[in-house]
Amino acid sequence: MDFKDVLKQRRSVRTYDERPVPQEVLERITNAAVVRAPSAGFSQGLRLVVVTDPALRREIAVAAGEDEPGWGSAAPVHVVVLTREDDYHERYQQPDKLAITGGVEVEWPAPYWYVDAGAAIMTLMLAAIDEGLATAIFGVVDVPAVHRALDIPEDARFVAVVTMGYPTDADPASSGASVFTRRRKPRAEVVRWERW
Repeated sequence: MDFKDVLKQRRSVRTYDERPVPQEVLERITNAAVVRAPSAGFSQGLRLVVVTDPALRREIAVAAGEDEPGWGSAAPVHVVVLTREDDYHERYQQPDKLAITGGVEVEWPAPYWYVDAGAAIMTLMLAAIDEGLATAIFGVVDVPAVHRALDIPEDARFVAVVTMGYPTDADPASSGASVFTRRRKPRAEVVRWERW
């Protein structure tokens, strides 16, 4: 599949076929994020938890505010994306980085642990599309519940859940997604050239 075709298929899908996704497919997808997504200073703070167990997927969906079983818990795969900020501080306190910054850890103008996690999320989604899967993303309102359900250590910060599975033939317009009710902002409002 050409990259342009992968990009054209990138959209949030909330209806999935019930068939399970083979582990070797999930390994290729997660490896793409671990190996190919950027990592500031090669800090490698990304952490992923792949969840296929229906009861655990339901707990995650409830933590996201799903009262009745819906698309969140129905998705055959949840990839919980986390980041470990301490990996970034530890990496930028090592001699090679301190030599560049005059002996002090860099002042982080943006929390790159989240920047890298965002890049990993997109890499997961594109790799899943390349494998013939559909994806969507959601956040949770009860982060401690996700930590408890998955035994996540305190130093791993929740970022998002990427759902994936084989798409159904269901009409995507029935999902109520914003893309069907709202227009994208004009490019001139979003993209500037040379100066603001």
